[in-house]
Amino acid sequence: MKNDPSFFKLIFPEDIFEWFDLVDGKKDDKTMSFIFEEKNIPPVSDPNKKVLSNGFSDITITDFPIRGRKTFLTFRRRYWQIEGQKELLKRDLKLRFPGTQLEKEFAIFLKEDR
Repeated sequence: MKNDPSFFKLIFPEDIFEWFDLVDGKKDDKTMSFIFEEKNIPPVSDPNKKVLSNGFSDITITDFPIRGRKTFLTFRRRYWQIEGQKELLKRDLKLRFPGTQLEKEFAIFLKEDR
């Protein structure tokens, strides 16, 4: 389901498509869920180092409701490993508002609504 993100940029958080591809979406009577997978772009730019993708870790956050349904965004965060090293690398992306499970813009909206 890798899509041209031009339409989706109107709905989903700003800059999300720079680092993620939308890979799945589901809805039921009460919820909509979308899964984004981090692109395989290692956070290391040294061409002399071999960097391998080493699995994913999922984070799910709540976003603005869509069509009266709770909306959940799951981000499959990618980990990388430099060949010969034990430590794992991941990109430092701020997907949620600190201390919450809410998307940044949604948390700010709710805070301002008080």
